[in-house]
Amino acid sequence: MNKRLVITPGEPAGIGPDITIQMAQQPWDAELVVIADPDLLAKRAKCLDLPLQLQTSDPDLPPGSHTPGSLKIIPVRSSATAEPGSLNTKNADYVIRTLETAASLCMNKKADAIVTGPVHKGVINKAGIAFTGHTEFFAQYCGVQQTVMLFVVDGLKVALATTHIPLSSVSQAVTKELLDSVVRLLHDELKQKFRITAPHILICGLNPHAGEGGYLGREEIDTIAPAVRELCAEHYSLEGPLPADTIFTRKYLQRADAILAMYHDQALPLVKYIGFGHAVNVTLGLPFVRTSVDHGTAIDIAGTKHADAGSMIAAARLAISLG
Repeated sequence: MNKRLVITPGEPAGIGPDITIQMAQQPWDAELVVIADPDLLAKRAKCLDLPLQLQTSDPDLPPGSHTPGSLKIIPVRSSATAEPGSLNTKNADYVIRTLETAASLCMNKKADAIVTGPVHKGVINKAGIAFTGHTEFFAQYCGVQQTVMLFVVDGLKVALATTHIPLSSVSQAVTKELLDSVVRLLHDELKQKFRITAPHILICGLNPHAGEGGYLGREEIDTIAPAVRELCAEHYSLEGPLPADTIFTRKYLQRADAILAMYHDQALPLVKYIGFGHAVNVTLGLPFVRTSVDHGTAIDIAGTKHADAGSMIAAARLAISLG
């Protein structure tokens, strides 16, 4: 039986609708169901000169097949007309409603996975809706205490101990308790979702040169190393803390199933340098599969035929393969 992927295009003024329509043009061994305003998609398809037939989805039926140039749809009407390249705070609630609809379908076992397009956090918060990111939104919606953000690109898997917090808050946020829960979840999900029998995980230090024996900071000595030792005593296969400036070299990568970075920009610049446009963001710890693109809304090229759907396609392919 095919899987049912629900797709949220994200910010309606950005490239999310464009790349959703583009990915619909190719064959898929899954049913693609977009949660969006049908008028928005029809209008954007005309801008792109791409065929698009929309058919209302019935989530109570088993997943069907996909026909290139078409999409099943669960209509959610936008609050205001969405023009490519023109942000409108009135549509912030529309974006949230699409996410809630997608999560509800998966929670009720009527869909197998969510593939998310890029949202514009600034315009959502400007509208008065507190929004840190997809990861935190779905965790709160599902009542999940711990999630892990994992990036997958070209065989490399990099997880984050902390996500969307200021750099000044990272040191206090990286605790033994946090590392314990993150490593356990990452280990379990590598086994269950990625079918890695005995995951070997490398742990980044926080400071330059992993603290240089305490001369450049004590977080490695006081927090990270003790957490690693305790987990290794339980037979987890871990190495670290290792300097972040060398952990991504071939010497280490050839024996790593995943790397755990301490904060967002310790990992993301490398991930995006290696594979911007085809890297995939996966949220671990949710009761369903959620994958996402590795890029933003690209407001400046929305509706111009210049958007690249590579990351969206990679996200959908990975969603189909997981679980």
